[in-house]
Amino acid sequence: MKQKNLKVAIVYNEPHPEMYKMPTKKEEIIDFVPYFEVEKITPMQEYEIMANRLSKAGFDAYTLNIKDNIFNFISDYKKNTPDVVFNFVEIYKDKPYLEMNVVSLYELLGVAYTGAPPMALANCQNKQLAKRILSSAGILTPHFIYFDKIQKSYHHKLKYPIIVKPAFEDASVGIENSAIVTDNKSLKKRIDFVIDHFKQPALCEEFIDGRELNVAVLGDEKPTPLPISEIDFSQMPDHLYNIVSYQAKWDPFHEAYHKTIPICPAKLPKKIEKQAKEIALKAFKIMSVRDYARVDMRLSKDNQLYVLEVNPNPDLTEGAGFMRSSFAAGYSYVKTLSKIIMLAYKRRKKNQFFS
Repeated sequence: MKQKNLKVAIVYNEPHPEMYKMPTKKEEIIDFVPYFEVEKITPMQEYEIMANRLSKAGFDAYTLNIKDNIFNFISDYKKNTPDVVFNFVEIYKDKPYLEMNVVSLYELLGVAYTGAPPMALANCQNKQLAKRILSSAGILTPHFIYFDKIQKSYHHKLKYPIIVKPAFEDASVGIENSAIVTDNKSLKKRIDFVIDHFKQPALCEEFIDGRELNVAVLGDEKPTPLPISEIDFSQMPDHLYNIVSYQAKWDPFHEAYHKTIPICPAKLPKKIEKQAKEIALKAFKIMSVRDYARVDMRLSKDNQLYVLEVNPNPDLTEGAGFMRSSFAAGYSYVKTLSKIIMLAYKRRKKNQFFS
């Protein structure tokens, strides 16, 4: 089947779309000079734009919001039988770990879908397990310790500063300026907060002071690293740590959002660039992600590369994140989406042939 005949369902999960109200600058007080323009667009509108762009490129594309109800997907699949599901389902019923269950249903139905398979999603989301898998393959990650219960005190051998993260979240949820601690008292306070507030264990790891690198990887059986993107912290004020916090990613009215400035391609020594891409490819394969992923790293002051996370199915917003690296590699927004769709379609066709 040719690209122009493919029916593509862009499937996502926004259970309460009516609650989206994009704020205006008049509703917020900004006491700094913004670097990025604040876009007034909802996630639902972004998916509609994606479907429209793909339709103009020859796909028969449409959007489907399952709204925390998997039967909405099953009903649509029976009715429309899409050739490929572009999977954007996240945090099903407010539980990030259920993302793998949705993808497992695709597998049971024999659906061609984009992105990571169930176990890859599960392993990447479990930060402790991911670090152990990466370490077993000889990939450096920051030293860490893991606590699943609130205690009177927390004994460890880590060096301060330490960053405390919820163990099973993604999209930087729970990572904010106060997540970095410098003594035992603040460590206890933060661990207690994470366990109590997020109802999950706390992962504590040594904070690597250095450059933040994002290595995007595109492909399946023959993945290719794309030009490396760096987060420039040079404009970050003294009262904020050099991290890509939740606010830096998602809050356009927070100072961190405007002081974490991406540079792509990153200006790196050739040796470091080559090493970072090799590590990203190795991490991509060892975590069994596919189609598209982003490997986040820190380059320490002594030029050691530490993998922080492997992110399956990262954000595909035009002009941001993964798409920034893809554009630097010479791919347009639509071309990148098309390549991901065709990877999923050809994989399913190949599996059907050998089954």
